[in-house]
Amino acid sequence: MSTDNRTPAKTASEQQVEAFLRQVALSPKPAVTAGGRGRLVFAMDATASRRGTWQEAQSIQAEMFKAAAAVGGLDIQLVFFRGHGECKASPWVSEAREMLRLMRQVECVGGHTQIERVLKHTMGEAREHKVNALVYVGDCLEEAHDDVAQRAGELALLGVPVFAFQEGEEPLAKACFKDMARLTRGAYSAFDSSSAATLRALLSAVAVYAAGGFRALEDFGRNAGGEVRALIGQMR
Repeated sequence: MSTDNRTPAKTASEQQVEAFLRQVALSPKPAVTAGGRGRLVFAMDATASRRGTWQEAQSIQAEMFKAAAAVGGLDIQLVFFRGHGECKASPWVSEAREMLRLMRQVECVGGHTQIERVLKHTMGEAREHKVNALVYVGDCLEEAHDDVAQRAGELALLGVPVFAFQEGEEPLAKACFKDMARLTRGAYSAFDSSSAATLRALLSAVAVYAAGGFRALEDFGRNAGGEVRALIGQMR
């Protein structure tokens, strides 16, 4: 009787997480803020097409704070756009409970994307005080790709990596989101309604990275369960 010692093939979800974490490893290490806490801008497309996953994002927030707390903590600013030219930013918050309260006040409304405005806003914040990372969650692109890419390049000069998460795989958005990540030395990953656990793991990883850098992310992987720990082990 022969024994098959071949390594089992990775699932699509595992492959996405592994590819993402490899990109994180190449990102510039965030500077430690004066108060020992990271700062992360969490930007979301709140147009009508995102209504289904907005509630899922609310539940993920608490886990992001929890993951980052172990490596110095994290301040997060919620930025969202929707409707006809509406783009808003919350105050910086340091507790999951407050972020959840803010997100519950937002309803998704039809409109066009305003990713360039998100990038310009983040640039303004970074000029005033160090921003360790920008997370962007969206599904489509209704702006000029070149304009968004130019803003991403300007943000890169301020040392802010963009971690772009795309719901679905709309091709124009996919190309633009990948460029945002590439130009800023961040990372890109796609997800869908069936991969909430993958998105939760990736966002928690970004929170840890923003709070403590890649070494902290490796430590997080040692204490995490399942796919994150296994995939970081493969990176070594």
